[in-house]
Amino acid sequence: MSIPTFIRSYRAAAAIAAYRIVRFSDVANSSAVNISSAATHPHVGTTGKVGASAAGEMVDVNRGGINPVQLGGPVSAGDWLTSDANGKAIATTTAGDGVIGRAEQPGVADDIIDYFAAPSRY
Repeated sequence: MSIPTFIRSYRAAAAIAAYRIVRFSDVANSSAVNISSAATHPHVGTTGKVGASAAGEMVDVNRGGINPVQLGGPVSAGDWLTSDANGKAIATTTAGDGVIGRAEQPGVADDIIDYFAAPSRY
């Protein structure tokens, strides 16, 4: 069950699938977002159930609350979540990784689970 408390729309720098972790694509020149493709990126949040089908479209990004995210591997409830190369959530215990928050439930690759948004560094 999604309980978003803060959703903001951003211009997409490229096509972005639903339920993916995003980051700012060019922090020096715009606030457009793209998928986060590395655990070390500073993650902004996750896309909702629509995503963006092309660059230039607006995409809703969940920045707070309890939100859905698609998994890139197995996670347990309570795991800190970061991004894999495809913007899917994976568990992390690596110092310095950007995290979007904690898993609210367990799951495996390609599941869509809820997470509690708490963006920071592990």
